[in-house]
Amino acid sequence: MSVLSAPYFRDEAAAFQQLEATLWPQGPVCPRCGGMDRITAVKGARMGLRRCGPCKRQFTVTVGTVFESSHVKLHMWLQAVYLMCSSKKGISSHQLMRVLEVQYKTAWFMTHRIREAMASGSGLPPMGGEGKVVEVDETSIGQKQDMPKRRGYAHKHAVLTLVERGGKSRSFHVDGTKASDLLPIIKANIDPKTHIMTDEAGQYASLKKHFAGHDFVQHGKGEYVRGKVHSNTVEGFYSVFKRGMKGIYQHCSEKHLHRYVAEFDFRYSNRVKLGVDDAQRTVAALRGIVGKRLTYKTPIRA
Repeated sequence: MSVLSAPYFRDEAAAFQQLEATLWPQGPVCPRCGGMDRITAVKGARMGLRRCGPCKRQFTVTVGTVFESSHVKLHMWLQAVYLMCSSKKGISSHQLMRVLEVQYKTAWFMTHRIREAMASGSGLPPMGGEGKVVEVDETSIGQKQDMPKRRGYAHKHAVLTLVERGGKSRSFHVDGTKASDLLPIIKANIDPKTHIMTDEAGQYASLKKHFAGHDFVQHGKGEYVRGKVHSNTVEGFYSVFKRGMKGIYQHCSEKHLHRYVAEFDFRYSNRVKLGVDDAQRTVAALRGIVGKRLTYKTPIRA
């Protein structure tokens, strides 16, 4: 027996029951009118089809999710969600293709739709707060299209990451690493009462004016820890991120980099040290899928 022997990973009816229990804990909800009254199962129809009495709409639990209109069986979707949630450094589309025995383009489609479900979206509350520490750092990865390799990092993609010690991460694909590129994002996503930790990079010099405190270590002088002053937490995030991007995915597309970043943020922010196991990560991803309607007819956009 294995985790993937669970009924909802093998049987379509059980998969619908699992998704309904996750997305409709209080009972079926009509995606059109939001009503919960007089919703009945449609007898003799396709799996999971229901009918709303007030608005007469027929629907299944997949409506309004990335599963809608997909020709892939729901139990296979749930396998893909679990594998992506439980693989620390990710799982490639080729590997998913072999495990699920589907075409590569199908596996690629599925992985990108699941990444969309993992994305936290906008309107999140600020990180940190009084007495809390958020580490900030940026990294470079991949190579920009039509730009030859050169000294420095101008030819690479830039990623900014904010990590709250003992908490969650939030990353962004940014245009560059200048203060004008980074400071607006940092100020918009971190509570002013927070203590900030960075390295000695010049673009962070003005942070002390906007936050409760700002300390930094000087990596150029071989300093990595000075008491509680360090950026090792965010460096640890990058160690997993880069191992996944280079070892699993290998190619870093500028068009889709924000989706890969969201995937690593999701797993970090729902990790075991925060009391979250693989099954709970899967449920969190399924709940995130609600409202993110992307079908085969919808092209992937940056």
